[in-house]
Amino acid sequence: MPYEFLLYSVADRVATITVNRPDKLNALSTALILELGAAIDEAVADDGVGGVILTGAGRAFIAGADISELAGQTPMTALARSTRGQEIFGRYERSPKPVIAAVNGFALGGGCELAMACHLRIAGEFAKFGQPEVKLGILPGYGGTQRLPRLVGTGRALQLLLTAEIIDAAEAYRIGLANKVVPNADLIATATTMLQQMMANGPLAVRSCIEAVIRGQDMSLGDALAFEAAHFGVLSSTTDMKEGMMAFLDKRAPEFTGA
Repeated sequence: MPYEFLLYSVADRVATITVNRPDKLNALSTALILELGAAIDEAVADDGVGGVILTGAGRAFIAGADISELAGQTPMTALARSTRGQEIFGRYERSPKPVIAAVNGFALGGGCELAMACHLRIAGEFAKFGQPEVKLGILPGYGGTQRLPRLVGTGRALQLLLTAEIIDAAEAYRIGLANKVVPNADLIATATTMLQQMMANGPLAVRSCIEAVIRGQDMSLGDALAFEAAHFGVLSSTTDMKEGMMAFLDKRAPEFTGA
């Protein structure tokens, strides 16, 4: 579908979603958030797509919300905005196909929240991360207060949330917010290579890993372990499992079909 604020392309089974509002540092307007939802839905529905890269045009990944929209919100419109954003960002987290945020610049506020909703974050060397919402008298509304502690721990998350501190890529990597830091010129190539490594594996197994990790976070350990065991059992009935085992024993590359 055509997009006004995004660039969408597919090559070698990788869908690249580029937030394309560089004159506004890719600020998250309502229209842009809706397009982000449509784009991840398109990628998930496309059998020709095995993984997704999300990045930004210009010098920002996403520099935050469109403050001109937030300034006039009422309690009810703010609640609706937060709920809608959480639901759309959740589609990235729940994607059965791996999603990598290639953070090329500022990932602040909602931009940091969207990056955290992706399965992995690769940061360019000039990337910046932060949740500065308290400077505006609000808190993160698209999942930041929940995903940040899960990624970096409660104490570190509260430090970032309460001070509104903006950190660089090296610090983001040190605390576990970024999975890897690379030169900006290598950012997309690195994300693509990592996705290709994932896509070479059994697609049903990859999908099950994502679901077990994401859904398991909201379960007790006992329930999460039972959920893992159920996936382990189901995967053992698949053609992909048989192919993977035989390929290992035959010392050859597997040919998975997703069945």
